[in-house]
Amino acid sequence: MKAPLLEFEKPIAELEHKLEDLKKHSKQQDIDFSPEVLQMQEKLESTRREIYSNLTAWQRVQIARHTARPYFLDYVAAFCADFVELHGDRLFGDDLSMPAGMGTIGGRRCVIIGQQKGRDTKENVLRNFGSPHPEGYRKALRLMRLAEKFSLPVVCFIDTPGAYPGIGAEERHIAEAIAVNLREMMLLRTPIVAVVIGEGGSGGALGIGVADSVLMMENAYYSVISPEGCAAILWKHRKHAPEAAEALKLNAGELLKLGVIDEVIPEPMGGAHHDTAESASRLQSALVSALEKICSQKIETLLESRYNKFRKVGVFAEEPVL
Repeated sequence: MKAPLLEFEKPIAELEHKLEDLKKHSKQQDIDFSPEVLQMQEKLESTRREIYSNLTAWQRVQIARHTARPYFLDYVAAFCADFVELHGDRLFGDDLSMPAGMGTIGGRRCVIIGQQKGRDTKENVLRNFGSPHPEGYRKALRLMRLAEKFSLPVVCFIDTPGAYPGIGAEERHIAEAIAVNLREMMLLRTPIVAVVIGEGGSGGALGIGVADSVLMMENAYYSVISPEGCAAILWKHRKHAPEAAEALKLNAGELLKLGVIDEVIPEPMGGAHHDTAESASRLQSALVSALEKICSQKIETLLESRYNKFRKVGVFAEEPVL
């Protein structure tokens, strides 16, 4: 099944359609159109490079939300064949938008936690559209403490528009659950790697994002608020989301410059959904490298580095009051 087109990809689709027509016509009429086909292929590749190498912040947000983009469990299936899911927070229930368990990445046994969206309406309802409930964060913390007990590194996959804001989540203290995770992850005596694979929305993302090494896929985004939410506050209309996306500096390149993340993982041209196998391979290599680096450090050094890393996040200037 072909991935749905984004608006800015239409020129590429038109050229692909023309190329297919040209090849079909050549075959039906038994006429050699090789020079024309070659010229069309070159134009197609040139158009792809031009569009995908000059993506705006808003266009990258659209790619991060693409319904064909690989999700957490897709990556786990690709390079962690022995993954065993564990369920429940031992307090309220099991949150299916936050699958978690144990598996092996690059020969290293890990506790693996991630946020999972759905591909269709039925699956999205099951996964709560990738927006975790309080019990999801408490389950994540339960497994992190298990990792600490058995000296296993923790790997977190971030992909959420934000934590669930409904009445039930408020009744079960969603803010408190995220706040506790922030505190406990900062003090957790085991290595932690977090990777933003799609959407990294607000506290919902940060609830499993305090890590020794924070990685990010090239076309993912990581932000305190969605572009639409920011536009609604500042410009009073969602139509200004593209301007908000630029202002928020939410893309991987910008966040690397600001020191919010430690590494950008390149994606195949057009986004991870154009070549899931290659994307999984690149992600696996980045995770293995990050784990090797942090797992070789003494835990006291790691905790101090983790604390300093997040203390340094944020750029500000002070001016004397006249």
